[in-house]
Amino acid sequence: MSDFPMYGLSEEHQAIREAVRAVCEAKVAPHAAEVDESGEFPQASYDALAAADFAAPHIAEEFGGAGADALATCIVIEEVARVCASSSLIPGVNKLGTMPIILAGSDDLKKRYLAPVAAGTGMFSYCLSEPEAGSDAAAMKTRAVRDGDDYVLNGVKRWITNAGVSDFYTVFAVTDPERKAAGISAFVVEKGDEGVSFGAPEKKLGIKGSPTREVYLDNVRIPADRMIGAEHTGFQTAMRTLDHTRVTIAAQAVGIAQGALDYALGYAQERRQFGKPIADFQGLQFMLADMGMKVEAARQLTYAAAGRSERNDKDLTFFGAAAKCFASDTAMQVTVDAVQVLGGYGYTRDYPAERMLRDAKITQIYEGTNQVQRIVMARQLLSGIQSQL
Repeated sequence: MSDFPMYGLSEEHQAIREAVRAVCEAKVAPHAAEVDESGEFPQASYDALAAADFAAPHIAEEFGGAGADALATCIVIEEVARVCASSSLIPGVNKLGTMPIILAGSDDLKKRYLAPVAAGTGMFSYCLSEPEAGSDAAAMKTRAVRDGDDYVLNGVKRWITNAGVSDFYTVFAVTDPERKAAGISAFVVEKGDEGVSFGAPEKKLGIKGSPTREVYLDNVRIPADRMIGAEHTGFQTAMRTLDHTRVTIAAQAVGIAQGALDYALGYAQERRQFGKPIADFQGLQFMLADMGMKVEAARQLTYAAAGRSERNDKDLTFFGAAAKCFASDTAMQVTVDAVQVLGGYGYTRDYPAERMLRDAKITQIYEGTNQVQRIVMARQLLSGIQSQL
């Protein structure tokens, strides 16, 4: 059974929620609409989250971090996403980028790169996808060639979240083309390394305040001690990382959905038609009830997956995929319904529902599309790797 209560948070976890919600309401929410309009990185959010130890709460205390467990980290991401999805990618992608080091990195790499992220003086990004290697990540073409005590990297990474803002990048590259997925290795690349450059920001539907760019690697020479784990173990590390971080995408989706539900509930009680609040109409009550039911179901599945992430249970792969898939589908449906509750107002940028709808869509796509998640879940079920609750 889970050490994390599925039906009620501990006092410590409740306190974390209250603390991060206070920071978000005061210092993140006021900038959310402006961040979406301008498409600029939410620096004010980063500063506020870093000052409160919420920018990378998952990093262990020995490296200067808050040492938050997987459930606490999900709560942080959920609460930030509730008011600003773009800002929630600060703690989310910091975990994604650093997880390979946490799972497989040397003690030296952990000391060198986790400490600045914990201190709020650096951010991490994750470079797996390429122009011709999206869902089929093993088809990547980026190469890393050994040259004495160094590796030389060449290639292009696409869809890299917070690229150009992050100081550090976990880069996956082919070290032995003959071995296919088993010939991929992982490295830490720094923004300032010679030969590293970035493409123009993508023009996106949502999460506009989190820049998405290509990362170009042109004869980037890095010392061999920046390899994460043993040579040729990179693909395994990438997949193990996603098992853990898909849970954080689920948390982001829950937060977006909760934010949309909260706004729809408030609007429905204030908006009057036919002489009474529209919340008094049964048709709307049923819609709100379904929204609330789906959000809570997604939250419980996400928290159950977080418990498995913390313990590294054998059924984490199933639960991570299930939580990410269910929560993101829920976020999409709930935000669509929130726009409907607001009617014509929901279709305008003067109200946050349409922004939440646009932000929700990406949760069904990144860190593995929901079609891929269903493949992952089916394989786990067919292999018998699923807990019997």
